Amino acid sequence: MSGKDKQQEQTITKDLVVLQSLVEASSSGVSALSLCEKDDAMIMEEIGKIFKKKIEMKKGIAFPTSISVNNCVCHFSPLKSNQDYILKEGDLVKLDLGVHVDGFIANVAHRTQVTGRKADVIKAIHFCDEAVLCLVKPGNQNTQSRRQLEKK
Repeated sequence: MSGKDKQQEQTITKDLVVLQSLVEASSSGVSALSLCEKDDAMIMEEIGKIFKKKIEMKKGIAFPTSISVNNCVCHFSPLKSNQDYILKEGDLVKLDLGVHVDGFIANVAHRTQVTGRKADVIKAIHFCDEAVLCLVKPGNQNTQSRRQLEKK
């Protein structure tokens, strides 16, 4: 492997610079739209630094940056024409972005840390899911799963 190829490989495998920047910028009082715009611009800047050989290779954003807050499950990428959302203390924020190089896609996601009562509820739901999944087997009936969920 030549020196340039080795340097390029290290650039690709280093920490997730763009996601890390997005996580750090996601705080109370920040606009979801501004975060998405900033992150998409950073993706284009970083992806421009790799695979600069003579062969033309398409690369860029595979999925626009999305910031889904609280009950929005995923893939919310606000438009300038939409009402913007300002992040608040205690919001559950899910971050998702994707890039492609020559048609090969890499997608990453992260959620910010939740504390307090909301974290307790999420943990309780996780344990309920685990209990029900143990009962999903050939021969078992749905009523067994329902009874397990109804237990206190």
